[in-house]
Amino acid sequence: MHLTTKRLGVPFAAAVLGLASFGGAATAATHHAATKTYTIAYEGPLSGGNQQLGLNMAYSVQLAIQQANAGKTFGKLPFKLAYKAADDQGSATQSPTTAQSLIGDKSVIAVVGPAFSGATKAAEPLYHAAHLATVSPSATLPALADSGWNNFFRVVADDDAQGPADALYAAKKLHVKSVFAVDDASAYAVGLVDAFAKRAKQLGIKVTHQEAPGTTQCQAGNGNVQQYGALATDIVSSKANAVFYGGYYCDFALLAKAVRAAGFTGYLMSDDGSLDPHYVAQAGAAIADGTYLSCACTNLGNTPAAKAFSTGFRKLAGFPVGTYSAEAYDATNTVIAVLKKLGARATRPAVVAGLHKVIYTGLTKVVHFQPDGNIAGSSVYEYQVKGGKIVELGMVSKLVK
Repeated sequence: MHLTTKRLGVPFAAAVLGLASFGGAATAATHHAATKTYTIAYEGPLSGGNQQLGLNMAYSVQLAIQQANAGKTFGKLPFKLAYKAADDQGSATQSPTTAQSLIGDKSVIAVVGPAFSGATKAAEPLYHAAHLATVSPSATLPALADSGWNNFFRVVADDDAQGPADALYAAKKLHVKSVFAVDDASAYAVGLVDAFAKRAKQLGIKVTHQEAPGTTQCQAGNGNVQQYGALATDIVSSKANAVFYGGYYCDFALLAKAVRAAGFTGYLMSDDGSLDPHYVAQAGAAIADGTYLSCACTNLGNTPAAKAFSTGFRKLAGFPVGTYSAEAYDATNTVIAVLKKLGARATRPAVVAGLHKVIYTGLTKVVHFQPDGNIAGSSVYEYQVKGGKIVELGMVSKLVK
């Protein structure tokens, strides 16, 4: 959930201005004495090496709010909605401060995010204490649902679904016999790789596991392939016929280039943190081609609703929908559905209670939460880079039959 800013459809500075200006415009438009304003915030990486994944989600939140204010999705609302962007760079160190700033803004009624698992783990105790609902489009660490945070929700399946699905695909479809598993030391990647490794071993795959912390250069958006030279040598020496990388696309691109340069000819596999065209761009199509990527998210298809969303998103953001764009859109609209039911009676605790009961039919799925905040349902999809493009292969459970 990494890039150079020049590859964005709009420059990053302009993107930040666009996000900020919308929040300001929405707030200014709602200073009518008889109209109440509720702010829905987004917390995620809006700068640094991970910003593209954050922007994929932030513009979806903005679009959902814009459409709701215009009466397009929920009809005329008895209140106005404002948007607030909160940049945590995907960092567990920074996210508590970011969360505290949102908690201190009394107009913020709910938060879409945090986006990354480590950031969520660090910020959630503060949100919980403030009774402020958080609905993450992308944080998949299983333990997030085990801490008793009744304000925490997520619209995607967790790593306990995704990791085993990756292992099953490797064993049943790719016939992998040995795999070198690498995690980037983030809370997200550690949990995912652990779940993958456990299931892979059960399926008879030999697993070598090594931690390789995500590079500070990638966080800054300027990674160097030489940082993975020693690890690439270890991978080739292991004679594994697949690499499974848990982490994000900038570092995975560097690792992919390093292992191919070292002579590795086996399969390259990764997760939703790498499911982005920037992986292909940074690794190079020749190296990225053939790479398998998984996600508890699916392409939207060609329904009228999906087309309308994609068109609206591109018009607003200046670039196409990306990983977790649709999930962020669904998360935001789920919050709005709860607010519509509450009307002027909405409070932070009331929104939390409403999310525990909500059933909302979104673009990606019917959003209904289990008591621990996990989404009901756990489908995982496999993708592959073909001809420089990321192509969905289908649901893992069906592909391995």
